[in-house]
Amino acid sequence: MSLTQQYLLDTYRAAQHQAPTPPAPGQQDWQAVRELRDYGRFQAVVQERNAHGRFRAALARFLTGHRAPHRT
Repeated sequence: MSLTQQYLLDTYRAAQHQAPTPPAPGQQDWQAVRELRDYGRFQAVVQERNAHGRFRAALARFLTGHRAPHRT
């Protein structure tokens, strides 16, 4: 069953039980991405690592094939 079919089935069931309809799929995706990013930054701070620039540094290491100098 596809995501759209499941959403339509849930909407139909909600209408049958006079309940509020569920949110449309994909409506809150960016909010989830932001929360995941914030959680990663929080974990970096708790583990005493840099909270910003980690993705860019990892990408640079991957593309160049060597480790970038560590900045504190």
